[in-house]
Amino acid sequence: MCTLPDVQQTAKVTAADIARLAGVGRAAVTNWRKRYDSFPEPVGGTAASPLFDLEQVEQWLAAQGRLPTVTSEDRLWRNLLAAVDDPAEALAAAGEHLLDDRPLPFDNLRSEIDSLVEQHGTRTTFEKLWSRFAELSAKRAISTPEPLADLMVSLARVRDRAVLDPACGIGRLLRAAALAGATHLHGQDNDDAATRLTGLWLRLNDLPGDIRTGDSLRHDAFADLTVDAVVANLPFGLTNWGHEELGYDRRWEFGVPPRTEPELAWVQHAYAHLKQGGIAVLLMPPSAASRRAGRRIRAELLRRGALRAIIALPPGAAAPHAIGLHLWVLQRTGEAASNVLLVDASAVEQEQAYQRIRTTVGAVLDGGDPATDAIAHQVPVIDVLDEAVDLMPTRRTPAGTEAADVEGRLHDTRQRLTEALNRLPALVPALTEVTGSPAPQPLVSIHDLARTGALKILGLVRQGKEGQPAEGVMLTGRDIALGRPPTEAADDQLSPRIPVQPGDVAVPVVARELTARVVTEGGPLLGRNIYLLRPDPDKLDPWFLAGHLRTSANERQASSLSGTLRLDVRRAQVPRIPIEEQRRHGEVFRRLDELNDTIRKATALAADMTRLTADGLASGKLHPTENAPTEGPR
Repeated sequence: MCTLPDVQQTAKVTAADIARLAGVGRAAVTNWRKRYDSFPEPVGGTAASPLFDLEQVEQWLAAQGRLPTVTSEDRLWRNLLAAVDDPAEALAAAGEHLLDDRPLPFDNLRSEIDSLVEQHGTRTTFEKLWSRFAELSAKRAISTPEPLADLMVSLARVRDRAVLDPACGIGRLLRAAALAGATHLHGQDNDDAATRLTGLWLRLNDLPGDIRTGDSLRHDAFADLTVDAVVANLPFGLTNWGHEELGYDRRWEFGVPPRTEPELAWVQHAYAHLKQGGIAVLLMPPSAASRRAGRRIRAELLRRGALRAIIALPPGAAAPHAIGLHLWVLQRTGEAASNVLLVDASAVEQEQAYQRIRTTVGAVLDGGDPATDAIAHQVPVIDVLDEAVDLMPTRRTPAGTEAADVEGRLHDTRQRLTEALNRLPALVPALTEVTGSPAPQPLVSIHDLARTGALKILGLVRQGKEGQPAEGVMLTGRDIALGRPPTEAADDQLSPRIPVQPGDVAVPVVARELTARVVTEGGPLLGRNIYLLRPDPDKLDPWFLAGHLRTSANERQASSLSGTLRLDVRRAQVPRIPIEEQRRHGEVFRRLDELNDTIRKATALAADMTRLTADGLASGKLHPTENAPTEGPR
């Protein structure tokens, strides 16, 4: 462990950081540098990517009236990065201070981190710093995206089970498993900085676990361990993985992996750690399903019932984003299987694809049949045990499946699209432009509205320890961002538990853009990291409130250097106008909300119609009409 110097400098920021800090585009910063002699000079970096002193930049922005409020955690994180070049080392130093392992080596930052602990608590302080670390572009590239991590642990059925990730990195999959209810977490990785951070996260969250550093294939730290679930985002394409020294390893139940098949070594490593009935879900390159060198091992995995499903994911599911990755689902059953499930979700929108994958794979693991979904097919094992043993889902779709009942489905989709498009003109609100210079409207903050009783601020919901069963579903930040109804099962560790009510306004704390939604149906529980505003309907119209929260001014107030909005909703402001005028504003925002929802549905229907038309024309079940209309629906 390296010795860290004391802080002798302030944080440095790029032009892109300055743009995010000021809530403007990158071009505006370039323009400021050209126009204003007073703009700070670079203090480092290169001519193409200069670095500026953060303190000087903030002083300049403040003098220009362009500086929003900077949160304490953002300032601490920048100063930590200024103190040490390695972000992982900066976060680890903070974590060890929070755990009282050793004081923060930077004397002048200890008061800052201790102040955050007094305000938020130890665990939340570390989470705030961790989120800023995870947002760094290099960390995003090597970390499993949250939606994919959630899908993988869902398929692995980790609740109340022990989980192993043999290539854990900074622990993204283990974090997802913990949030999904895993009882014990094991991880190994050859990156010492990554395992150090993962171990700190477990300790700060009081989670039972064991994180080791080392090469899992060459030096398995858990050689005698079997678990209920293995999840892993595996390293791809390693040529020096230990082929020579591991030739007689006991893990090779299905055959010695060829030198060119390191992924099949990882597959067998994961399978070797499964208990009877245990499930492994592994992120794999698509080539592993069809490379000739691995056909004998693939065949043996099929014959012995170990390989239950291969899933082709939509492009961009994880790095490398240019490749359509696969998920392999394995299970130690001890019984031969007659079928293997092949799922081709490569042409499905990501969120919908993940939901359908959960349903189809879950049905197979429960002994059912996924035949109701066109993207999933139970393929007889005997049919794929040919010379190539090609398990690419995109090549194994049964003939004619895409075009089955295509005419009826296309007719239904076209009708629904026409109805949606015909509704759009009526949803565009009529607005009158005010001539001349309008008088500025007085503003009132959400904090002041809450203080006067016009609304209540409920939440934030955090991770609790209640462990009591929770029925129904919960409203998540993703539901709010996508404008969809809640579908995720309620978590038994939500604390406090807040049922949402019609007329509530839900605002995610962290989002790519400021979002506020009016709740129209009560019942779901409020999910984590969401502000819930409950207005008094006699004093404050909910649609007015939600609409004005989303102004550019409020979004600038919420932006941060990381590029992700972190909203303290109490600082947001709305016009102070009478309730009657509020309701007129609210009706405009309600119609715009319905307009956006209708456009989202129309976009999805148009994509479905395009795919169905292509399937029908390709199969010969449809052909163009000579006098086809050239105009859209009226």
